[in-house]
Amino acid sequence: MKISPLHDRVLVLRIEETEKTAGGIIIPDTAKEKPQEGKVIAVGPGKRDDEGNRRPLNVKEGDRILFGRYAGTEIKIDGVEHLIMREDDILGIIES
Repeated sequence: MKISPLHDRVLVLRIEETEKTAGGIIIPDTAKEKPQEGKVIAVGPGKRDDEGNRRPLNVKEGDRILFGRYAGTEIKIDGVEHLIMREDDILGIIES
C-alpha cells in the first residue's frame, strides 16, 4: 500500500529504542514508553499561505526527527505501525 500525505502532513515510522540500558538491565515491553524519534517516510506537498502559494516543508524523506509524545495519528500500513502528523508537531531534525 502506498500513502501520500496531503498538505503539510508527514508520514513517520517510529524508531524503536534499545531493549537494554547502558548498565545491562533489560526493559520489559510493559515498562517501555513510546519512542519520540522517527524516520520520515513521505511528505506532503506543503501548506498554502494567504496568497495561495504553496510553502514547502522543512523536512524531507529519510530525515530522522523528534516529535511530541502524543503527536500524530497512529495508522497501520501492511501491518507496520506508522504516524501521520502535521509539520508543526515536529520538534526538530536529528543530524548525524
